[in-house]
Amino acid sequence: MTLGGLMKLRLPNKAILPNSKENIRVGIIGLDISYGVSFAKMLNSDDPLFSGLRVVAAYPKGSEKIPLSVSRIDGYTKEIQQYGVQIVKSIKQLLRKVDAVIIVSNDGTIRLSQALEVIRAKKPLFMGKPAAASLKDVIKIYKEAKKHKVPVFSSSSMRYFENAKHISTEKSGKVLGAETYSPAILEPTHPDFFWYGIHGIEMLYTVLGTGCKSVYRTHTQDTDLVTGVWSDGRIGVFRGIRSGKKGHGGNAFCEKDIVSLISSKEANKHLLIEITKFLKTKQPPISADETIEIYAFMQAADESKRLNGKPVTIEEVIIKAKIEI
Repeated sequence: MTLGGLMKLRLPNKAILPNSKENIRVGIIGLDISYGVSFAKMLNSDDPLFSGLRVVAAYPKGSEKIPLSVSRIDGYTKEIQQYGVQIVKSIKQLLRKVDAVIIVSNDGTIRLSQALEVIRAKKPLFMGKPAAASLKDVIKIYKEAKKHKVPVFSSSSMRYFENAKHISTEKSGKVLGAETYSPAILEPTHPDFFWYGIHGIEMLYTVLGTGCKSVYRTHTQDTDLVTGVWSDGRIGVFRGIRSGKKGHGGNAFCEKDIVSLISSKEANKHLLIEITKFLKTKQPPISADETIEIYAFMQAADESKRLNGKPVTIEEVIIKAKIEI
């Protein structure tokens, strides 16, 4: 795959690219998950897909209250330094050294404060999952980004599943509905799907797009089944798995075919290709409206659980979140 305007550099693996006006200096926030190291390895390599960008600095802190995340920081901090990345002591210090920021801290409860610091410094921003740990925080992030005219993009890597581009082709026809599945591990500090179920729900939105009107949920200890009804009558279903065999996938039900949705082994790489395009063009590939609706879908599913499976509309949870801001 060729991206326009890429520099044709051939450098040794793990090379430290020289500072120059041709390089977009990228800073990473959050070394409590493997994404930061993975992205730095690819961006600071000899792969022409990512030339013109360089990760120059990282702020390690992610979660202070999720033990698994805290335990990973020291290891990932040491690992990322292999790729010529400077470790800094604060986001403020990071922002003085970079042109753009990638936030991959695992804890969504601190994302709002992290994102606002970046946005107010007017740095283009990519946020990995979850964008934040509440719908109101996600709305506020995008509201501030619009106010300060800062491009923001957020996505799960599962949006870039193996055959995403082959749906809605002449072969398959219009997508009439879809079902997806992914692990839905629960974390007490986050609304149920914000922690991990976001992956399968993002796949659902990749296939169906925006326009969901109402959501209802069936919940048991081992499984969640969430059904969304779109304004044009299409139905999207997400299955969250907590026991037995786990994986990511699903089916798209089309006019001419039923297309299997297959998770890609190179999903992180495909996501980083989109991040690279975004940081060069400043054009987010996913709209604020779509991202907000995804989080409204998850919020509505939580509300439906509280109401023992009664339908909850996307509109009502968005209105409520905006009132709370």
